[in-house]
Amino acid sequence: MDGTTAAIVAITFLWLGMVLAISFLEAPLKFQTPGLDLATGLSIGRIVFRALNTVETFLAIAIIILVSVGHPGTAARWLLVAAVAVLAIQLVAVRPALSRRSDAVLAGEGGDKRSHAHLVYVAFELMKVGLLLAGGIALLA
Repeated sequence: MDGTTAAIVAITFLWLGMVLAISFLEAPLKFQTPGLDLATGLSIGRIVFRALNTVETFLAIAIIILVSVGHPGTAARWLLVAAVAVLAIQLVAVRPALSRRSDAVLAGEGGDKRSHAHLVYVAFELMKVGLLLAGGIALLA
């Protein structure tokens, strides 16, 4: 494995670990904290996910650059490009809807029903996890 591919592997699994830790561990556990109200949980979540998405963007840019100058296999290349595309869709289409929803809840409106945008975001997170895992494995194969 050359240095460029090793760097892509490291970035891919770093990104995967961050998504798993934040989206599937920290986020749901936060709302099980005794005494933490919905507004505080949403406020914390906005800060955490803004930071996660910022780091994800830098990792995605690094992957795009390294994939374009390196020689990962075709399968790995397309799986990682798809993961980057999923992130882009989340940032451009889903995050704004989530922000509007959390703004409304923080303003005291509509906190009693489940957010459709949240379910869409989770579906995209699951896709991204699958693509990053498959891309990382393809790089190692």
